[in-house]
Amino acid sequence: MKPIDIKNGNRVFKACSLMGCTSGPPAVADSDKDGKIIRIRPMHYEDHIDWESKNPWKIEARGSSFSPPKRTVPGSYYTGYKKRVYSENRVRYPLKRVDWDPKGERNTQNRGKSKYVRISWDEAAEIVAGELLRIREKYGMSAVLSEADMHGEGKHLAPSHACANKLLSLLGGYTIQIRNQDSWEGYSWGSKNVWGGEPVGELNPCGNQWPDIAKHTELLLFWAADPETTSMGFDGYMPSRLNSWIHSLGVKYVYVDPALNFSACRMADKWIPILPNTDAAVFLAIAYVWLTEGTYDKEYVKTHTVGAQPFFDYVLGKEDGLPKTPDWASEKCGVPEWTIKALARDWAEKITSMSIGNGGPGIRGAFATEPARLQSILLGMQGLGKPGVHHVKWLEWNLFSSVYPMPYQGEAPIKIPLRAEIVRPRDSKDFHIALHLMDLPSKLDKLREMKKSASGKHAGKIDELIKAIEETAELCKITDNPPQQSVPKCMVHDAILKDKIEWYGLYSFCGPSEEQWQKHEFPIPGLPRLHMIWTDSPCMVTCWNDGFNFVKALRSPEIECVVAQQPWLENDCYLADIILPVATKFELDDICDDVGGGVFTAVYRERKACPPVGESVDDFECVARVAKKISDEIYNAYTDNDAQTEKIIDLFWKSSGVAHLDENDEFYEKDIFVLPAVPDIQDKPVGINPFYKDPENNPLSTPTGKLEFTSTEIAKYFPDDEERPPYPKWIEKSELHDERLSSERAKKYPFLCVSNHGRWRFHANMDDITWTREIETMKIRAIDGYQYEPMWIHPKTAAKRGIAHHDIVKIHNERGTVLCAAYVTQRIIPDTVYVDHGSRFDPIEAETLDRGGAVNLITPHNITAKNVTGMVVSGFLVNAEKVTDEEMAIWKSKYPEAFGRKVDEACGVCLDGWMINK
Repeated sequence: MKPIDIKNGNRVFKACSLMGCTSGPPAVADSDKDGKIIRIRPMHYEDHIDWESKNPWKIEARGSSFSPPKRTVPGSYYTGYKKRVYSENRVRYPLKRVDWDPKGERNTQNRGKSKYVRISWDEAAEIVAGELLRIREKYGMSAVLSEADMHGEGKHLAPSHACANKLLSLLGGYTIQIRNQDSWEGYSWGSKNVWGGEPVGELNPCGNQWPDIAKHTELLLFWAADPETTSMGFDGYMPSRLNSWIHSLGVKYVYVDPALNFSACRMADKWIPILPNTDAAVFLAIAYVWLTEGTYDKEYVKTHTVGAQPFFDYVLGKEDGLPKTPDWASEKCGVPEWTIKALARDWAEKITSMSIGNGGPGIRGAFATEPARLQSILLGMQGLGKPGVHHVKWLEWNLFSSVYPMPYQGEAPIKIPLRAEIVRPRDSKDFHIALHLMDLPSKLDKLREMKKSASGKHAGKIDELIKAIEETAELCKITDNPPQQSVPKCMVHDAILKDKIEWYGLYSFCGPSEEQWQKHEFPIPGLPRLHMIWTDSPCMVTCWNDGFNFVKALRSPEIECVVAQQPWLENDCYLADIILPVATKFELDDICDDVGGGVFTAVYRERKACPPVGESVDDFECVARVAKKISDEIYNAYTDNDAQTEKIIDLFWKSSGVAHLDENDEFYEKDIFVLPAVPDIQDKPVGINPFYKDPENNPLSTPTGKLEFTSTEIAKYFPDDEERPPYPKWIEKSELHDERLSSERAKKYPFLCVSNHGRWRFHANMDDITWTREIETMKIRAIDGYQYEPMWIHPKTAAKRGIAHHDIVKIHNERGTVLCAAYVTQRIIPDTVYVDHGSRFDPIEAETLDRGGAVNLITPHNITAKNVTGMVVSGFLVNAEKVTDEEMAIWKSKYPEAFGRKVDEACGVCLDGWMINK
């Protein structure tokens, strides 16, 4: 192969993590002399640093060792991200929906149907500014909903989300969308009430868990865990490497999952197929085996837990006369009775940990609190916290714990500021609430303490850092007007379509457990309903609940204007009236961080890899152009008198919390500062081992300080809750949900649908990368030439339905129909179908029929449970049938415009398909 010549080109650091608030491990992007990206590859540390000076870490166990590679190990999609930058799906200039006239007919019923025309930036900014002022005058600013959360590109100077919040606040306030704890749904609302685990309900603290597992664990259970997939969108392939090494030590791997996932294909010693959302039955049966055979840690339960006996009585059938035997569970979950017994005995005999990938669909089903709580309780029955017994995950190692589960952390925590008003609760006036992620006040305190013993040049540098942090705090401070109302993200459609909604919790994202007992309402008496939406996270139809109902809500005439800012034309963008073109991070200057990549932690400068595509600008500038149309006063307040990029980067570096460690100015000279790893970090306590050793002096964050098999708080606030009772139970159905194969609905919708993170996507990102679309677990090109989302189905199930591999199929229920292509495989349990979430919406009829495979369009509408404000997006009833030629012909005749839209042969949905060229 001829070497790539970049002598006249450009080479810069770039990262593609899609966490939003952090950036990910740096890669190296090469561009040619014309500024076009030609290659993206891992960064080799020794090209930039002295490796040994950074205290490279090592885990040693059982005569083996595990060390990081001397390069970053970013996710596979990094190398293909240039296809995303130059996608046929890019929004290249401002767009207006062709039949939406802000001074005339708005035709809201045509959102998701009518096409777009190109307009100038001047006209787009003028329209949005005018709509904001009109809405404020007519209804008040809280009639504007800001959707400003989810997984966007990791950027700091112009974050992917929440840039508009500052402008809306300057205009007087707004309504904020509060994201439900989607990644941790069942843990947040369930396990928090067993072991605490603030702020998200996963076991915390979690320091040094992986080195301890390497030394002591004999059996590792994978429950909703796929390290080859879920971790990619965050921090890359270090989890994959770790997974291989742990297995090589002789640790037994058992995967319990409806599908044989990609990690299990590589390393499972045993796969136990299970019907979706029936895990609670298996957990109860395992507890039954342990109780009847006496194979649990009785002394631990006596000294470390509260409320065990009522739960044990329920398991044994003393409460309801129904013992939760393996035979009982087998009928619910499809796992043979003898397999459940074998799993229970193996777990009891071996030192066992459970690994998760944030839970995923395993804790996003109806009544998800119950399997989550049962995981926590079963681990407690086997001495949770003792060597080798943990609840551990494969991603987000840097979040929520002062000591990471892996020993790569640097000598100080990196927290780079964000130039945006991040989502904050309504009526919250605390000056520092928008600074909590970067922790500026404590950084100042630390530096002022350091200055007391500093002198000379060192003291001068500390003074410089203190001044920079003070200036950064002023630059990034929140405005005086907080949101006046809030709406849970999983209830936005109800907030629009219903007169009033009520819910518990979700006052703030990742709020403390005491928020679960607080009731809220929308609209607040005296404040308006919603009449305008500004979104920078336009993928509700693709990643949240009952997407077709969300389409219906946004077609309501009450929603007079929808503005979307996004680099790509996809999903909710088709429901927008004005679309503002956003530049990707490859087109921007920024300062970024690697805190989760697992090799070292680092801060690095990201320079532009290529010019902006079309007329796209960064998120911050999108909003600034609207602010300019309102008034010079608002513009100057929004932009801080147009602070310059170079100055902000320098301030953010000095405010990152680690600049004082860079004694040789490596950041300025090399564009990267890699922190030395803490050499003695593995001497720090392991997880909750201190609680295991001494529960009285090392309490958990529960009200009692112990593992609560019966929740004291649920018993206090919701003692009669049949969907989330004080101790966990099997919930067959309720008024909210009837999604079991025992349901009468199963006669019409006989399959349970499971929906995971995609192997080749990250949520709704990267569905348009042409290279991966050639892989049939990503897309299947059917007989009509269209690339459909694969629907996994077992050969026996497919045969009963006359479905063959690659057939076009419809997956449907009473909420609507989504088209896919059959992927016939034995890697899925019978009576189940599986469609990854995140495929792009391609509406045939926007409220009922989709060609793109966006399965969240037909997920259940109702929240997790009546007192649990979460979403249900897996383990729900559907039917799956082959689409006949006659049926397809009827659709094409009925919806000629939808089928006539241009679809790019390689990319799929594309900008040209939604454009009218004047």
